[in-house]
Amino acid sequence: MKKIISLFLFTLTFGLIQAQDFEVSTLRMGPYKIFMERAEGEKTAGTQLKITDGHIKNNVRHNGELILIDVYEAYISEAKPNAVSIMGLTTSSKMFKTKSGIGIGNTKDDLINAYRNYPSFTVHPAWDDKGEKRLKDTGYFTLEDLDAGTQLSFKFVNNIITQISVYLNEGC
Repeated sequence: MKKIISLFLFTLTFGLIQAQDFEVSTLRMGPYKIFMERAEGEKTAGTQLKITDGHIKNNVRHNGELILIDVYEAYISEAKPNAVSIMGLTTSSKMFKTKSGIGIGNTKDDLINAYRNYPSFTVHPAWDDKGEKRLKDTGYFTLEDLDAGTQLSFKFVNNIITQISVYLNEGC
């Protein structure tokens, strides 16, 4: 009986550690955090992270799953006026989930049910690359973290989540 309980506790602990490793919030995606300095991000990634331009991102694997990382030089605080830091994270991996269990493959209705009481969210359509035509089958559900100045955004196509992004809210 003791062996069964020990095995159960070991499995539960390992499962919780594994779940945290793929957790998404308004501030993080797995081990990467918004405002994480480039040196710490490189140590975590095991590779060099280049400053990005918003179009080309750093492709990093975390436990085999792809994360696209935006790195910018920006004002963080008076102590770090020109810090090179992570400012955006994006994935299409089914492994990453929020504490509410929302991730790739969930529906728009799942999002609304999970976050209907969140203090600040928006749902809006996507537009084509030129910004001229609204895409009828594609949209975004975005949670805004007013305290942190970040956003957690879910892209959905045909009402199914296909991409998750965490990024700095630049007020646009």
